[in-house]
Amino acid sequence: MAGDEPLADQSEHPGERVAVIAAGALPWRVNRGRLEVLLIHRPRYDDWSWPKGKLDHGETIPECAVREVREEIGLAVELGIPLPPIHYRVSSGLKVVHYWAAKFSGAKVVPDGKEVDSVLWCSPERAAFLLSNTSDVAPLQALAEAHLRSTLDTWPLIVVRHAKAKPRSSWSRAEGERPLAATGARQAQAVGRLLQAWKPPRVVSSSWVRCVATVAPYVRVSGAKVKLTDALTEHKHQRSPKKTAAVIESLFDKERAVAVCTHRPALPTVFAQLARHMPASLARLLPDADPYLAPGEIVVCHVASGSRNRVVAVEQFKPFDD
Repeated sequence: MAGDEPLADQSEHPGERVAVIAAGALPWRVNRGRLEVLLIHRPRYDDWSWPKGKLDHGETIPECAVREVREEIGLAVELGIPLPPIHYRVSSGLKVVHYWAAKFSGAKVVPDGKEVDSVLWCSPERAAFLLSNTSDVAPLQALAEAHLRSTLDTWPLIVVRHAKAKPRSSWSRAEGERPLAATGARQAQAVGRLLQAWKPPRVVSSSWVRCVATVAPYVRVSGAKVKLTDALTEHKHQRSPKKTAAVIESLFDKERAVAVCTHRPALPTVFAQLARHMPASLARLLPDADPYLAPGEIVVCHVASGSRNRVVAVEQFKPFDD
C-alpha cells in the first residue's frame, strides 16, 4: 500500500481505477468500562462522520490518516488496527477511504472550527444511528467487534528492510560499512516520516551502517531509544539464524511499540518467527518470496495487549519514493 496507489483492492469494484484516495481514523476510548468512539460534525455538509481527508502528494496513506486527524480535531494519534476501507462515488469517480482504529491518549480535542465545528463521544450504537453516510458504519462495526474479541487495544511491531545501499560491486571496504546510496538516503527520510504514524519509542537495528542510516531520520525526530545488535546483520544471521530469531522473539517482552531494521537475507527468519504468533490466515499475508520487502518497505504486526503476544493484524507499506 503506497501513497500513489492507482488501484484499490475491493470486491465491489474489482480492478476499477480509484479517482480519490482518502484516509482517517476512528478515535476510541473505554470510559467507565464502556467503549466510546469520537464522531465529528462537519458544518459544510451538516453531517456526522469520522475525521478523514484526501491524500496529499508525497505522503503515504497512514501518514494521511494521522495528518487529517491532527488537522481536523487537534489529536496526535498513533494508528492501531486497520479497519475496513469504504468505497463510494464522487463526481470524479470512485473514492476509497482507508480507516484505522486510534486509541485516545487523553489529550484535548480541539476542532479546527472550519472543517469540524463540534465532536461527540458516544457509544458505537449511538454512533451507528448518527452517522450520515451509511457506509461509515462498516469500520465502526469492525472496531466494536474487535473490542469484544479483545483485539482492539494493540501495539505495533514493525519490520523495516534497510533502504537502498551502494552496490556491493562498487564497495571495496568492510561490508558492514557499506552506506546508503543517494536514493537510499531519500528513502530513509521517507521511512522516518512513515514510522511516525505508529511512533515506536524504541528501535532495534542491525549494527551495520546501512541499517543504522535507515532508521536515523526517525530516531532524530522522535527521540526513540536505539539498540544495535550484531545478530540482525547479514553475517551473524548466516552463521546463526537462531540468534536472529531470538532477537525477534525478545521484541515481544516489553509489550511496547518497536521497529526493527534488518537485511533482506534475514527476512525469512524474521517472518518465520513472527508467524509463530499469528493464525495461518494472517501468516499468509507475510512476504514469502525473495526479496520479501523492497528497500525501505515495512511490515506492521499489530499485537493485542495482554494477549501473550498474539498478532491480530498485519499490514505492509512502502514509503513514498519520488
